[in-house]
Amino acid sequence: MTETSSTQTTPADRARTLSALHAAPEILRVVNVWDVVSAKAVLDLPETKALATAGHSIAATFGYDDGTIPLEITLDLVGRIVKAAGDVPVSADLDDGYEDPGETVRRAIGVGIVGANVEDRLRPVAEAAARVEAIVAAGRAEGVPFALNARTDAFVRADGRPVEESVADAIERGRAYLAAGADIVFVPGVLDANVTRQLVEGIGERRISVIGLPGALTAAEYEALGVGRISYGPTTQRVALTALQDVAKSLYADGVIPATTRALN
Repeated sequence: MTETSSTQTTPADRARTLSALHAAPEILRVVNVWDVVSAKAVLDLPETKALATAGHSIAATFGYDDGTIPLEITLDLVGRIVKAAGDVPVSADLDDGYEDPGETVRRAIGVGIVGANVEDRLRPVAEAAARVEAIVAAGRAEGVPFALNARTDAFVRADGRPVEESVADAIERGRAYLAAGADIVFVPGVLDANVTRQLVEGIGERRISVIGLPGALTAAEYEALGVGRISYGPTTQRVALTALQDVAKSLYADGVIPATTRALN
């Protein structure tokens, strides 16, 4: 892998840009990447305003289960992506922030990361909010208004509880995280229009971040409901791996590389 772009803006500049994109009337669409070459493929598109890494995808790349990859490996790889991205802000998936989320974010800022997803794993609200405060304070100490996409697992760890309880939990947590200094609140899950509307009403317009999954709404539909950001998690890597496996199957059957293949590496 090679890094080709030189960064002209400061991390603080890029953090402010990312926050402005979260708050803008148009939903921020970020296509998740997992290495430098996938980042460059997305950066080549004029629609790209920011990059987000997929922690699940990076873990899989290095042979780890989601949520178990050592921080050092993640920071090394995402730092390479930051160099390739130049002036485009990069938000990283930092799992749950590891043992010391403030120190994790200090180190992340050191490699140029200006925002992150950090999940609560349904810790008690006060404890999770304190971790958000530590992250925000770390950014402030480094002179970077770190754009935290504070993730609540109210839906993905719901364990069969009624959806109304998950909505109420997500709203309580979202408000607490915003009060602690988070930029936006990430609520992953397949959210229909009714649930999304309740979350936006409870947490705030353009203060909700969602994930685009099979069965979820489109980005335009989420935008109309007041959502600020949509990302796609590990699904982009799954699309790429599906294409790889399909072409491999074709080649084993004496097929040929499709003529439409673009030289993106």
